[in-house]
Amino acid sequence: MVRTGLDLWVSDGFRAMRGLSVGAIVNPTSVDSRMRHLADLLAAAPDVRLKALFAPEHGVRAQAQYMVAVDDESRDERTGIPVHSLYGKTFDSLSPRPEWLQGLDALVFDVQDVGSRYYTYANTMALAMKAAARGKVAFYVLDRPNPIGGAQVEGNLVGERYRSFVGLFPLPNRHGMTVGELALYLNAEERFGCELTVVRCEGWRRAQYWDHTGLCFVPPSPNMPTPETALVYPGMCLAEGTNLSEGRGTCRPFEQFGAPWLDSRALAERLNGMGLAGVLFRPVAFTPSFDKYQGQPCSGAMLHVVDRTAFQSLRTGIAVFQAARELGRENFAWRDGSYEFVEDVPAFDLLCGTDQVRKGIESGLPMERLLDGFDEQLAAFLSRRTRYLLYD
Repeated sequence: MVRTGLDLWVSDGFRAMRGLSVGAIVNPTSVDSRMRHLADLLAAAPDVRLKALFAPEHGVRAQAQYMVAVDDESRDERTGIPVHSLYGKTFDSLSPRPEWLQGLDALVFDVQDVGSRYYTYANTMALAMKAAARGKVAFYVLDRPNPIGGAQVEGNLVGERYRSFVGLFPLPNRHGMTVGELALYLNAEERFGCELTVVRCEGWRRAQYWDHTGLCFVPPSPNMPTPETALVYPGMCLAEGTNLSEGRGTCRPFEQFGAPWLDSRALAERLNGMGLAGVLFRPVAFTPSFDKYQGQPCSGAMLHVVDRTAFQSLRTGIAVFQAARELGRENFAWRDGSYEFVEDVPAFDLLCGTDQVRKGIESGLPMERLLDGFDEQLAAFLSRRTRYLLYD
């Protein structure tokens, strides 16, 4: 049984926080093994002064959908503690304001990540670390396992022009690190200068997926319902950069995808014929209850990962968009307009961290050309990250 950083703090009565004024960045995943929330535990802990809560994307209690601003100022309904939003309507709203940190001795981050660079919580953590460094506030990360393991790493590094809230730093699509390891990596490599303490998990090993941990999976966001969703997310999140439904408004977002104009059987046959490792595709039909194609019948496919150690999520996701564009012809389109506070770069490029993939798909290039140079970028990242790994 794995014990999270929070579980270890609970076992010693929050000794590290005694006598301190504390702020906490939390969401519904911020619970111990008995499903008690960090905000409630800190509010009740003796000689700990919980002064503020900070809400990442989706909110403290995950009441908001993706890319929906969280109320700037409110109070937590359970504790009555003031809540400050770290996901508003501008890029500046993503960082704690200096006045919010005044009077705090420590800022605690305890949010479950899913192992993909697009998932915004690690970027929220990084921006909060930078603010804490400027405000001379100590920063604590209560570490949690990476639900898709820490052994497999995929993708390219985000180019400077393609930095956004789904890729603020040069990290690969699937980074194979915990948030605690990411905090150590970014603090050193990006020179935040943060007074950082990471409270390690106990009993987690890099090769472990979530079902090996013995922990209950709390959905970290409204469209991340299961660990299986997290497994396909490093590739299938790219659907947000297209006019394909990524399955939002259904019970299996990111595991299924489609559009009203696709032929589900032809799509599944095309993808199954591409020899993608560790995955099979099944034709599906669904009608989203919200988001893209709300109320419209869609045809598409569902991913079934049959060998997760062989499965390559990014390669699979890119193959999906190759096939959908070929079969959808003029119906297929890249998402346009503002995306994650960026106006002048296509959303698909922001997610990819490069325009190479989109332009290659448009030119009909084979997969290996689409991924050209990715292995070299990944090798450089793997060499750097070694010194920040906390688990075997």
